[in-house]
Amino acid sequence: MNEVEAYLSARQNEALADIGAFCAIPSVSTDPAFADGMAAGASFLAHRLKRAGFPVVDIIATGGHEAVVAEWCETPGAPTVLVYGHYDVQPPDPLDKWLTPPFEPSVRDGRLYARGASDDKGPLMIPIIVAEAYGALRGRLPVNLKMLVEGEEETGSPHFEPTVARLSERLACDVVISADGAMWRADLPSVTVASRGLVALEVEVTGASKDLHSGRHGGSAPNAAWALARLLATLHDDRGNVVVKGFADGALPPDPVIEAAIAEVGFDAAAYFNEIGAPQPHPLPSGETLLTRQWLRPTLELNGLWSGYSGKGTKTVIPAAAHAKITCRLVAGQDPDAVAASIEQHLREKLPPGYGLSVARHGPGTMAFSLNSDHPALRMTEDILEELLGRKPLRVAMGATIPVGTVMKKHLGVGMVFFSFSTSDEDYHAPNEFIRISSINLGMVAWARLLDRLAGVAA
Repeated sequence: MNEVEAYLSARQNEALADIGAFCAIPSVSTDPAFADGMAAGASFLAHRLKRAGFPVVDIIATGGHEAVVAEWCETPGAPTVLVYGHYDVQPPDPLDKWLTPPFEPSVRDGRLYARGASDDKGPLMIPIIVAEAYGALRGRLPVNLKMLVEGEEETGSPHFEPTVARLSERLACDVVISADGAMWRADLPSVTVASRGLVALEVEVTGASKDLHSGRHGGSAPNAAWALARLLATLHDDRGNVVVKGFADGALPPDPVIEAAIAEVGFDAAAYFNEIGAPQPHPLPSGETLLTRQWLRPTLELNGLWSGYSGKGTKTVIPAAAHAKITCRLVAGQDPDAVAASIEQHLREKLPPGYGLSVARHGPGTMAFSLNSDHPALRMTEDILEELLGRKPLRVAMGATIPVGTVMKKHLGVGMVFFSFSTSDEDYHAPNEFIRISSINLGMVAWARLLDRLAGVAA
């Protein structure tokens, strides 16, 4: 353990307090009711970066929620590293499922519980704390370090690409390291080399011009809730396979390296259904089948449905409108625009007669991401994880979507490596999100070693 690692080890409690303070800010990007929380999140982050020693820190207007850009580039001849993360979080609902309030961080059983603890405030804070340690002990960083932290990742990053394009000269670098992402399991080191893309839609089906009395009009008036239910049922077959014509056009074959990792993981299908609190299907699919679906197959999921009266008791109405939110996770080769168009075409063809339909996109969508298997920073991260965890990490895919990789490649011309110390079981996007304190401590040592080793890569 060198002096930087010893310094970080001695300040583990301070690191936990920093992350807790960050998580206490309700920076929910999707809900306008949290606008003050978003502004507070960006301000907190900017102040924390200045305190860490970054000489240049700016809050950047994007046309949506603000981004934060920081620069500490005072090491001549060293490579330039750009660290990516996001300060926005998912809505905390349902609130009644949280054991402690989502924005009142709580430590229990070696875990920090709070919305954003795992995705992405905890992992994001780690490289900031590590940079601060280098500055305090050595007066400089081993590399030239930049940070780009957005506030719209949880809403599909609608303004991220134009912001990167506009700031491309300022963000120029030799490599991008993402503090966002997740390892597969806490007891199984892994590095993510691919993630799925995303398309988000909202569908509205309309019938009459207003809600109608179900006694007076029942049996004759159009019922938008019925029509929507019937329409959505046509998107999949009885086994849950997407049956939309053209949906999977362009999809490329899976990466054999990731298929091999799926076989090696030994994923327990029965334990998976128990963990998520769902009945086990019969027959039970294999663990390999489940992971293949999660990492390597495109999906079309219904995220929300609403229509008519949903309060307590009964209100005897025939709803005039019904709504659904849909998101699709895409694999390499699928084009977001083409996927959205195929779904809308399918819905229009299957819409029952006598109803209206509108389909709206949320954001531009994101292509799937994959990393060059020979990337030097990838090999460094693998070596560091093997040193610290005693096992060579698997190269795995991520079922979730992080658009930054494709955007950075397009506008900065460099690859991106995931280096996050979240794990996929930490209930991000769900009640009782947490991060293991041991993962925070591990991450600080790992980031310190990574910055040191990146300094040896020719700029």
